[in-house]
Amino acid sequence: MSTYVSKEIRAELDAARIATLKKSSRLRVEMGDNTFKILKLWKDGFTVESETTPRLRGLVDVYDGANHLYQCLIIADEEEGGEMRYEFKRSTAAHDKAPLDFYRAPDAPIALLGHED
Repeated sequence: MSTYVSKEIRAELDAARIATLKKSSRLRVEMGDNTFKILKLWKDGFTVESETTPRLRGLVDVYDGANHLYQCLIIADEEEGGEMRYEFKRSTAAHDKAPLDFYRAPDAPIALLGHED
């Protein structure tokens, strides 16, 4: 029994797989003013659709919906099955608050209330 699959059928299967990944993913990568859908994300990188996404390089931002997750420095790795794989050279988690330059005790009061005389 042969497991040979023609190029046309393989292309259709890849297109269907990518369409499913695009529908289910909320993740996106931004480079400048351009936004592209992330198909898969893991600790060391991500993949995007190779046909509709130009070659990315340099500093990008990764979002989950409206939440800014990471600011990353990326390099292209390889293209396979209609997906372009990128790896992180550096990945910095984005924070919604500025970092403190002092220690704050976990049980510290949020605010001080003055008392009236």
